[in-house]
Amino acid sequence: MGEKSLRKRKGEDTGREDGRSIQSHEPQTTNLQKQVGLISGICMIVGTIIGSGIFVSPKSVLGNIGAVGPCLTIWAACGILATLGALCFAELGTMITKSGGEYPYLMEAFGPIPAFLFSWTSLLVTKPSSFAIICLSFAEYASAPFYPGCDPPQVVIKCLAAAAIVVITIVNSLSVKLGSYLQNFLTAAKMIIVTIIIVSGIVLLAQGKTENFKDSFKDSTISVSSISLAFYNGLWAYDGWNQLNYITEELKNPYRNLPLSIIIGIPLVTVCYVLINISYFTVMTSTELLQSQAVAVTFGDRVLYPASWIVPLFVAFSTIGSANGTCFTAGRLVYVAGREGHMLKVLSYISVKRLTPAPAIIFYGAIAIIYIIPGDINTLINYFSFAVWIFYGLTVLALIVMRFTRKELKRPIRIPIIIPVIVTLVSILLVLAPIITAPELAYLYCVLFILSGLIFYVLFVHFKFNWPQKISKPITMHLQMLLEVVPAEEATE
Repeated sequence: MGEKSLRKRKGEDTGREDGRSIQSHEPQTTNLQKQVGLISGICMIVGTIIGSGIFVSPKSVLGNIGAVGPCLTIWAACGILATLGALCFAELGTMITKSGGEYPYLMEAFGPIPAFLFSWTSLLVTKPSSFAIICLSFAEYASAPFYPGCDPPQVVIKCLAAAAIVVITIVNSLSVKLGSYLQNFLTAAKMIIVTIIIVSGIVLLAQGKTENFKDSFKDSTISVSSISLAFYNGLWAYDGWNQLNYITEELKNPYRNLPLSIIIGIPLVTVCYVLINISYFTVMTSTELLQSQAVAVTFGDRVLYPASWIVPLFVAFSTIGSANGTCFTAGRLVYVAGREGHMLKVLSYISVKRLTPAPAIIFYGAIAIIYIIPGDINTLINYFSFAVWIFYGLTVLALIVMRFTRKELKRPIRIPIIIPVIVTLVSILLVLAPIITAPELAYLYCVLFILSGLIFYVLFVHFKFNWPQKISKPITMHLQMLLEVVPAEEATE
């Protein structure tokens, strides 16, 4: 068998196993099979959203709001906003059936520049920082039992987080199947710990442990800035509500199953999150929760002793599972941007032997380790959320714009226009409120970094200068030989 036919056969296998959209010369066709039904869609939403956030964010949400009542209200409101945002993405996903999440929607509505800035920001800020935040959360919970009564040293947490990134990157670079099996096991572990915490809380409430809920709105510190920062941390826990848009082409009957999966899945997560927070407050006062290094560990110590070791173990499984899922889907956006000529081609290549998007995964891992070095979790979440909601808002605005500019497009799902209007306005508020009420230079740096993508767009995409290609060609060639990767496009030759 010749090398070219080998590449073709392996490229087709990659389309099935890797879950990536390997598209032919016709932009709307794909080798992917429609294998994801309604139950699988709901499980994907629940499994993707529930990760490290619910074990990290409760402390930050409470810290910004200051009281139990507003804290629980924020958690419910975040669930409602995530549901509305996901419904907007459902219309976009069935109207423009291309892979790459927000990228093709911004391309259709506003042209290549906003789409490029999205891929630039995702590649270098939002995706790697998300990976870093989750691994830092894992490290906090994994190290907490070894330092009873005090906070683990930062160097231990960061070294453990870096080790987790390296292991996950290696696993997903070596084998798609191994990454998939690991994800299934860790998702099961995730649901076990969520169930344990919720059931324990319900039992304690039934026994009359309600003293922490009296005067639940007393001493709250509510301002536009504090609510925005509380929303940032709450919405971080819901991040992943748009994941089904990355597999629209693989959904069975997407026009029915996409909105149904959203309407069932995200409210289910919202109920779980509110119940978990209620469980926390049954055994901890607001002050005790804020002083806890790892909230779920403190809960386990008080409720499940002497079996309290179960909690940090299963929370570590949950967070590492979320990190693995983030890494597992990393190649899709890079592939689409690479196909449009907006990113280095080598980042969209696939391993010949192992059928994995190895260059994209290794790149994400390397950038994520850089984010671990200076940052703490809360700071990273604030700047991650600031950047990501700029593009969520733009994407939902694209839906409103295309209602008027692209009336000819078929819309199998058509939501009331008031929903995208509400989500756009909330996005604007979330982005502007922290800047206006509590300005920090870091927000300016974030905006400047996003806009700096324009320089690269003008030089490398618009004018297509020859000298960068002369530099990148030998680098690409050597990386191809080192990693044994080939372009995904060759699957169609």
